[in-house]
Amino acid sequence: MSYWLTAAGGLVAALPALRELRRRPRNARLRAQAPGSFADLSQGVTHYDWLGPERGPVAVCVHGLTTPSFVWLGLARRLVAMGYRVLVYDLYGRGYSAAPRGLQTPGVFSRQLTDLLDHEGLTDDITLIGYSMGGAISAHWASENGHRLRRLILLAPAGMGHELGAMARWAVEWPVLGDWLFHMAYPTLFRKAAEAERNAASSVEDISDLQIGELDRRGFVRSVLSSLRGTLRRSAEAAHREIHATHLPVTAIWARDDKTIPLRAMGQLTQWNRDVRQVVIEEAGHGLTYTHADAVAQAIAETWDGPVI
Repeated sequence: MSYWLTAAGGLVAALPALRELRRRPRNARLRAQAPGSFADLSQGVTHYDWLGPERGPVAVCVHGLTTPSFVWLGLARRLVAMGYRVLVYDLYGRGYSAAPRGLQTPGVFSRQLTDLLDHEGLTDDITLIGYSMGGAISAHWASENGHRLRRLILLAPAGMGHELGAMARWAVEWPVLGDWLFHMAYPTLFRKAAEAERNAASSVEDISDLQIGELDRRGFVRSVLSSLRGTLRRSAEAAHREIHATHLPVTAIWARDDKTIPLRAMGQLTQWNRDVRQVVIEEAGHGLTYTHADAVAQAIAETWDGPVI
């Protein structure tokens, strides 16, 4: 009896690993489907793409926890119409980029961004746009590289309080058991959330299917948990206070009905940087980047006093 109990326990413990083996590896066959290009950076291969004219002011877009670079496609078209040359890319563990192991801290993602900018020869006069977790990453990078930026734009930025949900909070705080629970429960919750938005207006075609497709790629679930532990549980206060000291122009755009990044974060950001120009998009939730792309583009245009070109 004890043998069978031990075997059954071992099988249960191995279920996350067995699930992971069934997912698609991040290899050349997968990447052959990707638009754009790839850069072999210091921490792993990174997928990126340029949108818009060959010349013009550069806007670099940093996506969120679970939303690869495709989340920008609708807004990017509007930025291109405004005259921008737009660079989008996949954070590690998302889209077509590599999924290196290790804790995914703001430092890890900042190094990826620096490596990519160096690879593309971008030195300064950059507009940096960060969405959700990408807002926390962008703030961290800007606090150390503000001299390279024209302006910083934050869309529903993390770093001021994040509603993780009971399961994610437990998984973040409890290694081993938390890992097992997250790997087993999160895919179902993620799929359910994506399906709930299937009929919502979106500037990105088939975004629910694109989101669900992430679950079929090795390293995605592990990377999400690693980012929850390494980035989203951290306050961005120090970064924002440093940005305030440099007088870098900052715009923060919020969603009135956001359940993930509650609107109270707007007040927290004001305490850290009273110079931020803030806009609230009415009747929008956390997916404002693709559900309200027109309103976001308008807010970006209206909160900038300098020339776009």
